[in-house]
Amino acid sequence: MIFRILADAVLILHLAFVVFVVLGGFLLRWWPKLVWVHVPVAVWGVLIEFIGWTWLLTPLENSLRHRGGQAGYEGGFIDNYIMPVLYPIGLTRNVQYALGIFALLINVVAYTMYFRRRRRSGL
Repeated sequence: MIFRILADAVLILHLAFVVFVVLGGFLLRWWPKLVWVHVPVAVWGVLIEFIGWTWLLTPLENSLRHRGGQAGYEGGFIDNYIMPVLYPIGLTRNVQYALGIFALLINVVAYTMYFRRRRRSGL
C-alpha cells in the first residue's frame, strides 16, 4: 500500500513538473525571480521531448509500482485522469516533437509578455 501511495505522489510531482514547464513562464508577472528556476526547468523539459530522454521520475514511479505489486495502471482518479496526460496512448517520436514545440511556443509567448511588461514599466 505504501509503495502505491509513493508512486502516486511521484506521478503528481511529475504532472506538476510538466505543468510548470509549460505554464510556469506566466507566473513571472507575480514572481519575477522565478525566472532563475523556470528557464532551466523549461529547457530541461523541452529537451526531454526533443531528444527522447526519460525523466528520472518515470523509472522511480515504475519501480515503486512494481514494489507495490502493480503490473499496470488501473482504477482511481490518478490512473484515469492524470496518467493519460503524462503517458498518452500512441506516444511516438513525432508526437514528442510536437509536444516539445508546443511547450517551447507557450514559453515564447509567456516570456515575450513578461519582457514587454518589464520594458513598459521601466524595470
